[in-house]
Amino acid sequence: MKTKRKRNYKKEYSDYHGKPKQRKARSLRNKARRKLRLKVGDGKEVDHKKPLSKGGSNRRGNIRVTTRKANRKKYNK
Repeated sequence: MKTKRKRNYKKEYSDYHGKPKQRKARSLRNKARRKLRLKVGDGKEVDHKKPLSKGGSNRRGNIRVTTRKANRKKYNK
């Protein structure tokens, strides 16, 4: 039987979320949500046709609304 390990949230934040690169990426994602007027918790996400990580932008022609499941399935292709 496996035992659950406790997550170290402070370490996760300092290793990933607190980095300047990640803050900028989060800012860009939030900016796209505001542009499409999406609310947090509505089950919808912003899909970037060309991902931000591959040089995509937040321009209207590069973003669309999708379900969370569809967007997570696409990932970074």
